[in-house]
Amino acid sequence: MRAELARGASVVELPAGEIHLNQPIVIPKGAKNITLRGAPGSILVMDPNFKGSAAIVADGVSNLTLSAFAIAGDRKDLNSDWYLPLKEAAFADYYTDNGIVIRNSSNVTIRGVTISKIRAFPVIVNATAKSLLDSIFIESSGTLNRDGRNNTTGGILIEEGSSEFEVRNSTIHRVTGNAIWTHSYARSPRQSDGLIRNNEIYSVARDAIQIGHATKVRVENNKGDQIGFPVDEVDFAGEGTPVALDTAGNVDHSIYKGNEFTSVAGQCIDLDGFHDGEVSDNKCVNKRTKLVNPRTWIGLHFGILFGNHDPGMTSSNVVLNNNTVQGFAYGGLFLIGDHNTIVNNQFVDVDLADCGIPPLSAKCNAMTDQPDALRSGIYLSNDGGRPTVTRDNSIRKNLIVGLTDKSLCVTAKQGVDLKANSIADNICYGR
Repeated sequence: MRAELARGASVVELPAGEIHLNQPIVIPKGAKNITLRGAPGSILVMDPNFKGSAAIVADGVSNLTLSAFAIAGDRKDLNSDWYLPLKEAAFADYYTDNGIVIRNSSNVTIRGVTISKIRAFPVIVNATAKSLLDSIFIESSGTLNRDGRNNTTGGILIEEGSSEFEVRNSTIHRVTGNAIWTHSYARSPRQSDGLIRNNEIYSVARDAIQIGHATKVRVENNKGDQIGFPVDEVDFAGEGTPVALDTAGNVDHSIYKGNEFTSVAGQCIDLDGFHDGEVSDNKCVNKRTKLVNPRTWIGLHFGILFGNHDPGMTSSNVVLNNNTVQGFAYGGLFLIGDHNTIVNNQFVDVDLADCGIPPLSAKCNAMTDQPDALRSGIYLSNDGGRPTVTRDNSIRKNLIVGLTDKSLCVTAKQGVDLKANSIADNICYGR
């Protein structure tokens, strides 16, 4: 098989059965028009003595297709010394024992591949243009840091300015870190022109989907359940709050639409760094019938949270339309910025932590300078990581259910003028 790859065969077929590896299968640098495909039952097994970046490594190739085989790693336990790369190293440089690593390439397709028991990332796509990840099945992957909490590993990572990527029709099940993640440092080119759609994500201890440092990415029609589980693997110390749809860095001209999640032990949608984009028709539902005691369910947070930690953006021109958020500990929406449109959203079963009822629990003392922040339906602030001006937002026709006091329907931090925003026709119900 290695000889076939070395001589530049256009199609290389894996033999049926187990193929044991102690080093990577390397697609020769500069290779073009290669298909590596499996026979029925083909499985690459990474033996305990495996040394290398990944079971399959490709750097500087074009028109590569990997299809119809399985990869099984050596994940006998979850312990590792990994946390996050040092000195802003690329994840592809920092982690070993991955499933597939693609670097500096173009026109790459990974289709119908099953990947399990990988200690780091089942798939890393690094600085690559035009990649398609289709019908991939990932399960039981990722490890924990020295404190026994997730170290972000376990899912699909797209990094360092990758463009024209698509992740679709895939299933990710029982991973310790983020399931699907675009990541680049502030010094790096942003990911661009991506599509993440029709994926199913179950039982992850960090984010279901995180869009980091990107532009023109669509996240649509994905489904998930048990986001932030098991609780013992959540990285509370590292502020790794689980989120169904997360954002980081500078993200613009992107759309999150038609995604549905249940049992989210964290936030529904985090928009820290999101601007000039649309968030519509998404659902996060935590049903009371599934929660033995919703007021002590670890990790419940805001429904939707705006933020502006990245200095290259402002929280402006976001359309938040027809989203349903049900069953979260704090408010439905934490809003900052300007010229945002908040319309036709449903925030149901808010303030499950009882932050509007004295005596307040420790969970309700997280923002003592803003006492209304955790108990209001929609709360306007002037700081989402950095000071900002919150004005000229349109907040209309939203439904808010579950407040301890209807006067907490739409409130603001001292210094934020509610009259500088258009607020009308919102419907609020108490308990």
